[in-house]
Amino acid sequence: MDVVTLLAFAAVSFVGIATPGPTVLLALTNGSRHGLRRATAGMVGAVLSDFLLIGAVAVGLGALLAASEFWFSMLKWAGAAYLTFLGIMLLRSKGTIDAALKSDEAAMRSSFSIGLKSFMVAATNPKGYLFFSAFLPQFIDPAQPQTAQYMLLALVFAVIDLIIMFSYAFFGSQAVRFLKTSGALWLERACGGALLALAGSLAFYRRATA
Repeated sequence: MDVVTLLAFAAVSFVGIATPGPTVLLALTNGSRHGLRRATAGMVGAVLSDFLLIGAVAVGLGALLAASEFWFSMLKWAGAAYLTFLGIMLLRSKGTIDAALKSDEAAMRSSFSIGLKSFMVAATNPKGYLFFSAFLPQFIDPAQPQTAQYMLLALVFAVIDLIIMFSYAFFGSQAVRFLKTSGALWLERACGGALLALAGSLAFYRRATA
């Protein structure tokens, strides 16, 4: 794969990742809630989902979702339900973990839980599989071994994703220092509302629009 193709892929990927979506909203809220260090677990979860999505496309899962209404719908509704759950949790927030979930506080604050949330948001979003199915082949040379090319693109995408997630988490961790309790509350509620809006858009998403 030549350098020009790789740079073009990196540029388009940067724009796509930086555009606010579920994973960057989670990075922002993780940074504000848990601090930059703990938010790292969410970044790891997002990066692992990158490898999952690109690997799935490489073996043909993206094409399966594009062809099968049943499996597409199953994944779509699972993703919409999960985003709705996260959005409601943030809307009910009091500037920290909701009081109704205090019995589960240790689990919610664990690094594993933070990482799992970011991973699941991406892994249950059929848009990601369809996007990569349409996007990646444009940078793949069919005359060359494809496995190595997919691995290289996945690595580049993951590095860019990690940098952007870090930036959002850092912003969240710094912003919360300058916000009063009410400001932190509204930051979380704004992110919760955005996640609900994204859940709604996913619920109405159709394969024909991919």
